[in-house]
Amino acid sequence: MTDLEQLTRSLGRNLKRWRTERGYTLDALAARAGVSRGMIIQIEQARTNPSVGTTVKIADALGVSITTLLDYEQGPQVRMVAPGEAVRMWSTDAGSHTTLLVGAEAPGPFELWDWRLMPGDESVSDPHPPGSVELIHVRAGTLTLIVDGAPYTVPAGTSATFEAKVAHGYRNDAAEPVEMTMSVIIPPAR
Repeated sequence: MTDLEQLTRSLGRNLKRWRTERGYTLDALAARAGVSRGMIIQIEQARTNPSVGTTVKIADALGVSITTLLDYEQGPQVRMVAPGEAVRMWSTDAGSHTTLLVGAEAPGPFELWDWRLMPGDESVSDPHPPGSVELIHVRAGTLTLIVDGAPYTVPAGTSATFEAKVAHGYRNDAAEPVEMTMSVIIPPAR
């Protein structure tokens, strides 16, 4: 079985488990996540590999981290993620990428990300559930952080935090790559 096949099966199994645990019907989850009922069925049956955006919407609607949806197995209390096991979630031909380093469910989804954003590249995100917070630390370059349409310049060595319940994005308007670490905290589903 290839890594992609294993990931697709794990996602399907975990999605069904969390949907059932939350007591959501297919229609209820589709409405909460803003994706079609058919897409959820295809994911649960491991017949499709959804986009990162779709996976994020479903994870947010369930109140779990992407890590939880993609985990092949839940391990012991201490969970180590080796460099080769971190999940590359997004990339561009220019060399930009995001890597989900590790995540936890305490008390809601809590994720740690590594980002590299090449000059001219941008990544945008739909609003997360109310109460969601993102924390970033720029290690290199100058990030343009967009929150609810307003740009903020975040130079190397600077940290920022914001409520992620509004549309937001990350853009590199400079000539050198941006490298940053990001944490995302999402409240548990109610």
